[in-house]
Amino acid sequence: MVELKDASQDWVARSLKSVWHPCTQMQHHETVPLIPVSHGRGVWLYDHQGKRYLDAISSWWVNLFGHANRRINAELREQLETLEHAMLAGFTHEPVVKLSEQLSDLTGNVLGHAFYASDGASAVEIALKMSFHYWRNSGRSGKQEFVCLEGSYHGETVGALAVTDVALFKDAYGPLLRASRTVASPDARNAREGETAQDVARRAAQDVERLFAERADKIAALIVEPLVQCATGMAMHDPLYLELVRALCDRYEVHLICDEIAVGCGRTGSFFASEQAGIWPDFMCLSKGISGGYLPLSLVLTRDEIYQAFYSCDVTRGFLHSHSYTGNPLACRAALATLAIFREDDVIARNRVRAARLTAALAPLAAHERVRNFRQRGMIWAFDAVEDDAGKAATFSRRFFAKAVENELLLRPIGRTVYLMPPYVLNDEETALLAQRTLATFDAVTG
Repeated sequence: MVELKDASQDWVARSLKSVWHPCTQMQHHETVPLIPVSHGRGVWLYDHQGKRYLDAISSWWVNLFGHANRRINAELREQLETLEHAMLAGFTHEPVVKLSEQLSDLTGNVLGHAFYASDGASAVEIALKMSFHYWRNSGRSGKQEFVCLEGSYHGETVGALAVTDVALFKDAYGPLLRASRTVASPDARNAREGETAQDVARRAAQDVERLFAERADKIAALIVEPLVQCATGMAMHDPLYLELVRALCDRYEVHLICDEIAVGCGRTGSFFASEQAGIWPDFMCLSKGISGGYLPLSLVLTRDEIYQAFYSCDVTRGFLHSHSYTGNPLACRAALATLAIFREDDVIARNRVRAARLTAALAPLAAHERVRNFRQRGMIWAFDAVEDDAGKAATFSRRFFAKAVENELLLRPIGRTVYLMPPYVLNDEETALLAQRTLATFDAVTG
């Protein structure tokens, strides 16, 4: 045990010396130690001393079917012996073709062309550039503006950050960013007395219509996170909003970009969140769960009309974007294995049962006197903590995270919003443990 402890401390010390961790004020790790992960199995992560942590946020929302999933592992081992990588410029390969075809099939072939990248922010960059370039190729080069929602988050690269409305991420880099337009969020928590979530959706859509009526000739695209604005605190909205803005985009000739990076792949209760509104966007961005949490992969699906606007003998009309690992065969094979699990295990239907069980187990939290706005959509749960003391409110997320770790949970609140986005393999015992220890953690931190 001493050796294990020493090994654990050694990895922490070496990491602090050599690794600059993401979305982290590194000084905080003087008081909140890093957790050195040794291995993972199912919903659990383990440190070098054997202590386990239930991965209740799917390791930043990516791990759908548990760590070290034997079926995905087997597919990757086979692919390793066949083809690890080949450039996608001038070449193609079976995994990328099959994945593109299967994803198109899932949209009823409405979105029939897939362009690949490595991460969510890159997918957003691609969609923005494609929209801009489409309008230029169509002789309408004045359409250069983008519109996002209040509280939206679409990534931290320069283009994606320009359509992000979270001050913490955006303010420091403001001088680097292209200005965008911001419209009201359909967040159901914005309901006035007597209003429903659909009323909020209608009001927010009216804000979009006012802007479109004034500037549609200058606007290239509206970008939204369908059903749940995740990084702003799991702000959930009614599907009616998507239906209304799809109609507005059609009427005013503005592209609709659906950022399904966090909310796609079954997370909201349907494979694509957009399905619940009965609409398809002009561009759909996917990443995170698409590879089961195994390898970096993102993509943009788009319509044939948009693809055809780039199809020409003129090189300058082509979509000029690439990176070295575009359509990597290993990542595509992991994605194909992920889609196979969805089909073979009827995951969407099974998740309805899992969601109902966890929602029932969380009932004491929903009724807690210090909880507001308990909400759930598919395999996402969230609630807002009431903290009367401003100082405590400011440190709530760090205190909650630390106490959750003591209780064998990986939970990472956003401000005072606690959320759960567990893998789709929770069993009944793990469901009960997650609910009980989340409540115990919350009581300890707010008590």
